[in-house]
Amino acid sequence: MKIELVTLAVTDVDRAKDFYTSIGFNADHDARPWDGIRYVQLTPPGSACSIVIGEGITEAEPGKGAGTLMVVDSAQDAYEHLTAVGLTVEPPKDEGWGTFVYFADPDGNQWSLQQLPAQS
Repeated sequence: MKIELVTLAVTDVDRAKDFYTSIGFNADHDARPWDGIRYVQLTPPGSACSIVIGEGITEAEPGKGAGTLMVVDSAQDAYEHLTAVGLTVEPPKDEGWGTFVYFADPDGNQWSLQQLPAQS
């Protein structure tokens, strides 16, 4: 089994799409297959799992879903990238089982970026 797609509820699809592409996600797909549905698929660079946002694809409340974690090579590089594109983000935090950077999208959907600890 593999997770390949996670649905995020958002209030404004265009704002969310702009946000995610500004932090480096690739806009893979943006379509209205029928009335009442807009399906926007975005993929973080190097990831096999994408997110989907849109209209008529979930009844979840925006910003109330579970947090999503992505593994990064360097928490410091991720922090520098996010601050360079205008996000206010706390500096990387070593939590013992990894170094983390946290941020939220405009709707409050929570993200954790984890740099795994060095293997000995």
